[in-house]
Amino acid sequence: MSRAITQVLGFNFQFSILNLLFYFCGSMIKLAILASANGTNAQAIIEAVRAGRLDAEVKVVLTNKTDAGVIERARKLGVPVEIVPSKGHRNRAEYDALVVEALKKYDVDTIALAGWMRILSEVFVNAYYGRILNLHPALLPSFKGATAIVDAYEHGVRVTGCSVHLVTIELDAGPVIIQAAVPVNGTVDELEAQIHRMEHRIFPQALQWYAEGRISIEGHKINVAPAKTDVKKIDYIEGCIVSPPLEEKI
Repeated sequence: MSRAITQVLGFNFQFSILNLLFYFCGSMIKLAILASANGTNAQAIIEAVRAGRLDAEVKVVLTNKTDAGVIERARKLGVPVEIVPSKGHRNRAEYDALVVEALKKYDVDTIALAGWMRILSEVFVNAYYGRILNLHPALLPSFKGATAIVDAYEHGVRVTGCSVHLVTIELDAGPVIIQAAVPVNGTVDELEAQIHRMEHRIFPQALQWYAEGRISIEGHKINVAPAKTDVKKIDYIEGCIVSPPLEEKI
């Protein structure tokens, strides 16, 4: 949906259209994972697919860094890798147009931003509107941006965490699907490690709800429909609270 149409018809109409998209999801998603660094979250997603916990086919891992650790991880797991260097472009829109073009040959329908250290332009967001899920290492709407873990730690908060949300034009402002609340104990490195462990749990879960067509939006709030089969719900793990609860098939 174009930005102009969105502005004319309004925010709520925009998300009512997305609800139709989510309703008709309910099948195997064709996933592209975008990552800029080590790639542990990309690996967690791929392993969830292989374990049968995520109804997806990972078509490609795309990175903007020629030395990103995610490249080796993806190749070891047998997933195609696309490298689109981000240096040397006039602006974000120019670069994002190249990324969109690169993704077309993989026929993807869903994007997982797993440590994608770039702010998306309207070119990218509009190309996959409603089909981009982002992982952020804080309890949104608090501590937006690339230094969220350090910012929360230095601010002295007692609890921080991680969030998975739908991507909109505004940075880190889309509707939240799932969050894990992590107590702030120990050093900032220990906090980061704990947040990463929670990320590895909540991102595949959010993607699975999306794949099952269980997500709907009311205002700015996301609702997750009940599972159609019996599941075990887990809302407390490793000292962290997860909401909505994680699910395991029984």
